[in-house]
Amino acid sequence: MLNKISKLGGDMAKKRGIWAELQRERARQQRLEQQARRTAAQAAARAEREQVRAQRAAAQRAAVNERERKRLYVESRKSEAAESTADLQSVVEELDSVLVTGVRRRPELTFASLKRTVQPTTFDPAGLDAPPPGKPHWASFAPRPPGVFGRLFNAARYERAEAEARQRYQGEVTRYEAAVAERQKQLEKRRRSYQQWVVSQRKEAEDYNAQVDDFERRARAGDSDAVAQFFTLVLDASPYPETFPHQTRVIYRPEAKELVVEYELPSQDVIPTTRGYRYVQSRDELDALPRPPKEIKDRYGNLIAQVSLRTLHDVFSSVLASLVDTATFNGHASTKDRATGQPIRPCLISVTATRDVFSTFVLTDLDPVHCLKQKLNALVSPHPYELEAVRPVVDFEALLAQYKFVEGIDAVAGLDSRPDLLAMTPTEFEHLTRQLFEAMGMKSWVTQPSRDDGVDAVAVNEDPVFGGVCIIQAKRTKSTVGIEPVRALAGVMEDKHATKGILVTTSWVGKDSRDFASRHGRIQLIECEELVYLCKEHLGLDVLISLPKRPPHRR
Repeated sequence: MLNKISKLGGDMAKKRGIWAELQRERARQQRLEQQARRTAAQAAARAEREQVRAQRAAAQRAAVNERERKRLYVESRKSEAAESTADLQSVVEELDSVLVTGVRRRPELTFASLKRTVQPTTFDPAGLDAPPPGKPHWASFAPRPPGVFGRLFNAARYERAEAEARQRYQGEVTRYEAAVAERQKQLEKRRRSYQQWVVSQRKEAEDYNAQVDDFERRARAGDSDAVAQFFTLVLDASPYPETFPHQTRVIYRPEAKELVVEYELPSQDVIPTTRGYRYVQSRDELDALPRPPKEIKDRYGNLIAQVSLRTLHDVFSSVLASLVDTATFNGHASTKDRATGQPIRPCLISVTATRDVFSTFVLTDLDPVHCLKQKLNALVSPHPYELEAVRPVVDFEALLAQYKFVEGIDAVAGLDSRPDLLAMTPTEFEHLTRQLFEAMGMKSWVTQPSRDDGVDAVAVNEDPVFGGVCIIQAKRTKSTVGIEPVRALAGVMEDKHATKGILVTTSWVGKDSRDFASRHGRIQLIECEELVYLCKEHLGLDVLISLPKRPPHRR
């Protein structure tokens, strides 16, 4: 019995030990599961926090970048406004300094500066001074020498081969020597052509300079036409802003030693109506800041006063100033009558000054308006901006009945029926060429003869697709135009970045010149017959070119 009880107790104890073990195992598993869940939750929480932090950092970086982008954009717009304002200020400063700039400018136009100097380009042998390639050498023709047995058994065959090679070699030598002689002949021909061209250039320069000397002689002698012509050149050579009209008429009265200048003043819109620009960030726009109307009117009045004094300065500081005791300036402005719409040219300022009085002025320090009104008693429009006219001190139109006036050259107007282009002076022919291209639809102007860099005229084709700068050479000659002028034209085109070059001649061009122009691709040649046709077609002129012989016909 006791054994049974003891056994039962042991079984029960054993059961309680297993149960406890099961409980402990379950508790351990629960702890592990809780720990795993806690670890996973902690990892998820960490990942979520990292993601939130990354998103917050990205947002912060994006905000910084956006703020920087906006800041840079605002700064660029402000810089744009400042640059536009500075551009306007530079225009105003240029207008305010018209007188001072002209006074400080060294006088450039003299009779010596009108003359031409000949500086021919260095002779270009075009490679003809080098021997032609392909000089024959006997080693290239000689047969391979035979060996010991060849010399014993094939000596006759080798001698025949050597004789044939020698014959071929001599033939090549003869042809090469002929090529050398022909090359030397072409070189001498090219050198003679170059020397003839140099002589012709010097002769043309001598003839032109002789005309300048005659012009100087007549001007210094007080010839009214020559003096008026010279002072027209002086005033035309005075550099003003591009917006100025640059138009003058001049009359010289020798008995009174008086020069009368009629000058085209710039229009009122030369004064900027905007004084600057301001960037408005809320609208992202540049607002124009208007210039006060009173300032605009005052600046325009000051400007025409500066132009008046500067013109008088140009006259009294020229090389012929001793011929002028008194100078009169009449400044006109071209506009339209508001009541009728008809074109009018009111005189806004008229002033007369003597050389003695004018020489006492310190033009760089005075007030132009006060000088004109208080010292020179000038007639100045009380309201120049409104184009209120004054009566000129000297009526220019009234003087036309007694004296000739000089203005821009019109070569076409001076040509009568069947004019001979070879009878024109080189200058007249250059101006005729200019007017021809203007009639053909180009804007053009004649360059100064003393510094033309081989350019007689520059024409501008304003076509947006095919337009550009065109360099023009005008050759009034009876002889054939050689290759050197065409080469010089190509060089000037390269220097001036021109899109086209045109050589106009009363004669014709040689074959070398034509071939060079064809290879170049952007040079056009207008010879005598085509020139006659173009004058008829575009200028309505039936011209004559009295060449000593007929030009060669080419097809």
